[in-house]
Amino acid sequence: MSARNPGTELDLEWVSRVRVNTQAVLKRAQQVQGRKVVKKQWQAAWLLRAVTCIDLTTLAGDDTPSNVHRLCMKALQPVRHDLLKSMDMHEKGITTAAVCVYPSRVADAVKSMKVANSSLPVASVATGFPAGQTHLKTRLEEVRLAVADGATEIDIVINRTLALTGQWQALYDEIRQFREACGDAHMKTILAVGELASFTNVYKASLVSMMAGSDFIKTSTGKESVNATYPVAIVMVRAIRDYYLQTGHKVGFKPAGGIRTAQESLVWLALMKQELGDEWLRPQLFRLGASSLLADIERQIYHYVTGRYAAYHELPMA
Repeated sequence: MSARNPGTELDLEWVSRVRVNTQAVLKRAQQVQGRKVVKKQWQAAWLLRAVTCIDLTTLAGDDTPSNVHRLCMKALQPVRHDLLKSMDMHEKGITTAAVCVYPSRVADAVKSMKVANSSLPVASVATGFPAGQTHLKTRLEEVRLAVADGATEIDIVINRTLALTGQWQALYDEIRQFREACGDAHMKTILAVGELASFTNVYKASLVSMMAGSDFIKTSTGKESVNATYPVAIVMVRAIRDYYLQTGHKVGFKPAGGIRTAQESLVWLALMKQELGDEWLRPQLFRLGASSLLADIERQIYHYVTGRYAAYHELPMA
């Protein structure tokens, strides 16, 4: 992980100056989607890079200790051993970046990692995920409990009401409290971009979240009607770049929600490389929040190795 973002004082003057040119953002997003992606062995290499940046996630009402255990085992061996061996990548220690679960399942995930003698990070969503509409005291306690159970990364959700009504000081103060409750755990701040109404609000919320000490900013919970889109990503990564140029501190980026195909993961990596540079192509500064993406990436790697596509039962969860 990158060094923790200590945050800065809230610069309300900077926040109030923000204006986003919607047409320019949409034009840039079209360029990103229209670029040709790499092929053959280069594509296979980029797909393996994407695997190492995935936060393998289960956030379902029917999560149980056993399916969390399967998720953890898949995170530790995300691509079949024989496929990696044929690419001479079987000894490179390829795992996903982390597993991500609900707070009540953190202990299950931590236990599975201990059994496997692995230090792979366990991330937990918190703060009244996905709506963030519970009392502040409850949201803070949820963070503390997840950390106490062994989560080393916390994905918090912001209070969208504060962003929509322009209460940036109040939003900053809440996120600072979450930062404190996280202790040594890294904090990823979910903006729920589909509910922020404008690109300008997305940029402002990104800035305020970084100033308050977020180690990552994340697009979505995956539960909104609009999740990770390229235009929104461009707004967020440019906020990250501006914050870095202003403060010297690197903040990570995590698109999440609706990212399901290997092809999409390549577009996301290309976007990061073009907008922020090679340093943001590592799990320390880039994550893909996904539950079904890994299956498609593994199918594409299977096709690269064998020349045919696998049925999904040939590439089991674990």
